[in-house]
Amino acid sequence: MTPHVPGPTDPLRPVIEPGRPATLRAPALTGLADACAWLQEARPALRSLLDRHGALSLSGLPIEDTEDFATVRDALVDERAGYKEKATPRSAFGNDVFSSTDLPPAQAIRMHNENSYTLTFPGLLLFCCLEAPEEGGATPVADCREVLAHLPEHLVRRFREHGWLLERTYSDCISLGWREAFATTEKAQVERYCDENRIGYQWTGEDDLRTSQLRSAVVTHPRTGQEVWFNHAAFWNEWSLDPEVRDVLVSEAGPQGLPFNTSLGDGTPLSPDDVRELNRAYEKATVRRRWAPGDLLIVDNVLSTHGRDPFRGDRRIAVAMGEPLHVESCAPTVAPAPGRTREIAV
Repeated sequence: MTPHVPGPTDPLRPVIEPGRPATLRAPALTGLADACAWLQEARPALRSLLDRHGALSLSGLPIEDTEDFATVRDALVDERAGYKEKATPRSAFGNDVFSSTDLPPAQAIRMHNENSYTLTFPGLLLFCCLEAPEEGGATPVADCREVLAHLPEHLVRRFREHGWLLERTYSDCISLGWREAFATTEKAQVERYCDENRIGYQWTGEDDLRTSQLRSAVVTHPRTGQEVWFNHAAFWNEWSLDPEVRDVLVSEAGPQGLPFNTSLGDGTPLSPDDVRELNRAYEKATVRRRWAPGDLLIVDNVLSTHGRDPFRGDRRIAVAMGEPLHVESCAPTVAPAPGRTREIAV
């Protein structure tokens, strides 16, 4: 199918193909300034497309490096969003532009909503391809409205009533340490952050930290008024781990010392079947498009999840975040609260 190339006054008409995100090609542009002027003029139409599709792939922009990407970001986003409670390694390129992740290429990254566990999270994500991998490496997306529709009603009902619980163990040995995750070397600052952000915490051993936080699994998009599945419940559950990796982690840290684990908000563990149902719903809604240099992927972080396919060869995908939202603006079915951290048997 040949994409429609919009003119200055044409409506934006993305190409819709099975298995791929809505895809739009920018008009012929003379340079970065021209591109930014077009993006600013097209912002209402792009926002409308995001409301409809959750994510939008945009090609044809003259983006060559992280500075160009930051300029494009500023044409689309009025307010930048920070990266809080860090969970995976990233490289900072400056000007609030980061690598999408620095995890090993062979490792797939499951579907998730960025920072769904924080009280304030980015409403908009921008991904940009600076170098496309030789093979694989797509950034798949899934419409959270579809994910919710694919889930069994009995499972949705439990999550809607109880929310989900995230437990983290911060340790330099098996995961990110608390200093890197909270960007501080002061325990008092960590405690203050946790108190202010409704996170239960406990210092263990000489220098390790455990946290627990209750969050809503279902929220309502503040602009469209639609309910969506918004959480990391499957992403960080022990049954989503590769069995060999799980066995090693449990052997090293014990069942309660995993770097991440999730459960229903009342503490009821999720069964392997529960987690399979969650991941199956994501798979049914997932679409992807192969990266090409200069491509931009715009993601409404409440309406759409994102992930990463394994890849081979060099891959440089930059990410920027904006339009911060507070969870209370999304009508959570469960109010955020600190969870109770459990003692680890020694």
